[in-house]
Amino acid sequence: MDKRLLAQFIFFLLQNPFLKNFFTGRIYQGRLKHVCTPGLNCYSCPAAAMSCPIGAAQHNINLYVSGFLITVGLVFGRFICGFVCPMGWVQDLLYRIKSPKLILRLRYLRYVKYVVLILFVIILPMIFGNPWFCAYICPSGTLFAAIPLIAANDFLRELIGMQFILKLAIAIAVVVLSVFILRIFCRVLCPLGAIYGLFNRIAFMRMGCDTDKCVACGSCSLACHIKIDPVLEPNSPECFRCGDCVKACKQKAKSLRI
Repeated sequence: MDKRLLAQFIFFLLQNPFLKNFFTGRIYQGRLKHVCTPGLNCYSCPAAAMSCPIGAAQHNINLYVSGFLITVGLVFGRFICGFVCPMGWVQDLLYRIKSPKLILRLRYLRYVKYVVLILFVIILPMIFGNPWFCAYICPSGTLFAAIPLIAANDFLRELIGMQFILKLAIAIAVVVLSVFILRIFCRVLCPLGAIYGLFNRIAFMRMGCDTDKCVACGSCSLACHIKIDPVLEPNSPECFRCGDCVKACKQKAKSLRI
């Protein structure tokens, strides 16, 4: 198994240790739920041990949540997206399905996640008091929380309405598109990726390029499925630290380090 996929699987289990709850339809509500996990991991996921920072921010943007996001961003940047986030892991697995691949830069669509962050995570929850991103968009919550809970609880199936159907449609679209386009949700809609991306250029964990070793062969650029030039913009806000450019560099000029 690919080392990064293995790391993602291990981090998934660490964030979601109560796997039996997927079958019982129960949600762990112990003390750990007062702590945020760095990835987009829904509070309502039956197996989840901790809370999602985006979900927590919509309920109460306090010093703890703000400090947590800033600290994680300053230390790791979007390394969290590439190695820790369960939703990123799911998309990486889907992208491995054999199919034609669309290698796109998504020039303007990449800014949508900042609109989602400002509007659905900050402004609308502050005005109306509801977790708008969780309620109307988040495909992670749909896949890891809503679907398992509905499958295990008869009374929840009776409550299905247009809100769930809308979220299910978004989740299905993300799943299908993820087979053809790498990390479509992370690149277009994820507010957590938007936050961590803002720290990529200044984070302690960052991509490096040894210009003395680099021979400008272009191998790293060809390896990048999101069309970033790893030499000119190694710490772009869009880079989620997959490490493909590091693997492709025969000169060992590329590195991911603290």
